[in-house]
Amino acid sequence: MGESAAAPYGNWFTPYGAVLRSRMRSQRAYPLSFAADMLSSLLVGAVEFAEVWVIYHNVRILGGLDMKGMLLLFGLSNLSFAIAQIAVGHTDTLPTYIRLGTLDAFHLRPQPLLLQLITSDISLRRLTRAAVAAAVLSAGLAENDIHWTVSKFALLAVSLPAGVASFAGLFVAAAGLQFFLIDGAELTNSFTYGGSFAAQQPTSVFGLPLAILFGFAVPVAFIAYLPTIAVLGLRGPDWLPAGLAWASPGAALWIWAFALTFWQLGVRHYQGGGG
Repeated sequence: MGESAAAPYGNWFTPYGAVLRSRMRSQRAYPLSFAADMLSSLLVGAVEFAEVWVIYHNVRILGGLDMKGMLLLFGLSNLSFAIAQIAVGHTDTLPTYIRLGTLDAFHLRPQPLLLQLITSDISLRRLTRAAVAAAVLSAGLAENDIHWTVSKFALLAVSLPAGVASFAGLFVAAAGLQFFLIDGAELTNSFTYGGSFAAQQPTSVFGLPLAILFGFAVPVAFIAYLPTIAVLGLRGPDWLPAGLAWASPGAALWIWAFALTFWQLGVRHYQGGGG
């Protein structure tokens, strides 16, 4: 009796789930437009892969990785980014919400502001970009001569969700900074989309300043580069050995610590948009 009485009210995620379902239905309401969006996202993923393929087609080994190793690196980094972009990538539109007064309406509801912003949209069109990345990752796993062990399976199983969490944290951190930089999206995009580009490259090719930035300050090297060289059995640079690949969840926590700090500071700084 107790369960049947509580069922109509659902749980704490019920309102968020209803909003997400409505967002997904609205995107599929116009099939031709939805198909065009899916195609454009597919082309973006294909062009990004083509850029990296051209580089490795002319330079056989870069940063200790050959073409086959690049498939693994690109697939892992891009799949992590695409999934994070589907889930929370729209948080970079926060300045639009502020200008339209939409964020003021969020403050009137008895739900956490960040969860409302994350569930305010979901970008289904980016599924095709994730499909491109998944196909490249599958090719990388098949083409490389990997000596599979239980630890390598476990490493891949840990690295993908940790990579998604890391990119999601970067999007939230960028959103928090948007409270201060209303017209500074280009600056915050350098950390999100720039971080995605850096994660597609072997970190060993960077000079010391960029290696410190992407290896430790904004640790995107933990998303794909370290798991890739660990799975391939490569040693890696002395300052960034392959054994650190197991620390990818710690890198994600590091990013989220900064993301939530920036978000809280931004929310406290926000005084309303006049909506």
